[in-house]
Amino acid sequence: MDAPSTTSSVPFSTLIRNASHEQHTEAENSSFMSDMLGGRLGVDAYRRYTEQLWFVYRALEDSASGLADDPVAGPFVQPELARTAALERDLEHLAGPDWRTGVTPLPATAAYAERVAHCARTWPGGYVAHHYTRYLGDLSGGQIIRGTAEKTWGFERKGDGVRFYVFDAIGNPAAFKRGYRELLDALPLDDLEKQRVVDECKRAFALNTAVFRELGQEFGDGAGGTLSA
Repeated sequence: MDAPSTTSSVPFSTLIRNASHEQHTEAENSSFMSDMLGGRLGVDAYRRYTEQLWFVYRALEDSASGLADDPVAGPFVQPELARTAALERDLEHLAGPDWRTGVTPLPATAAYAERVAHCARTWPGGYVAHHYTRYLGDLSGGQIIRGTAEKTWGFERKGDGVRFYVFDAIGNPAAFKRGYRELLDALPLDDLEKQRVVDECKRAFALNTAVFRELGQEFGDGAGGTLSA
């Protein structure tokens, strides 16, 4: 389905959300995520999922400093969003101090991380698309994952194992998300470039879909799946 034209007076934050709604809905209906959040998978599935996130967020954050002064991507590079360190603390809790020796990306994860890194190197607008699908999702639907993980596997509330989902540096998530959407609305892009960003947002969801499909296959559901961002 083609995205709506960006020539309308609709704020870009609304347009990008509406244009990717179909892909986002598919993501939220992931069989893997549904099984995990429904308590039908063990903590090993949650650990494996967390490993995949680590590869993606390294791609997002290893390149962030180089984009800090970019007029398009720079305003989105905000230290309070950084997740890599929290993921590493969670993985140490989930898999022990030597967790790095056994962590591997799924093929879909490797492709996803490479796409993020490619956009960071060559296309700031594309980087923003991936940034948006990940971090705004972490601040929204990600909190459902945190709460379920705490309940299902007995993690301490907002403690090790779920620190990825805890944004201690953001005092008011609702206000932060409003500010983030204002940054989207203020992007210094023409309509054609905005359309490219919308298309990349859809691509980000598709890459996430592939990760969840492979996680589902690994953990036995054998069905297609997606990522909620």
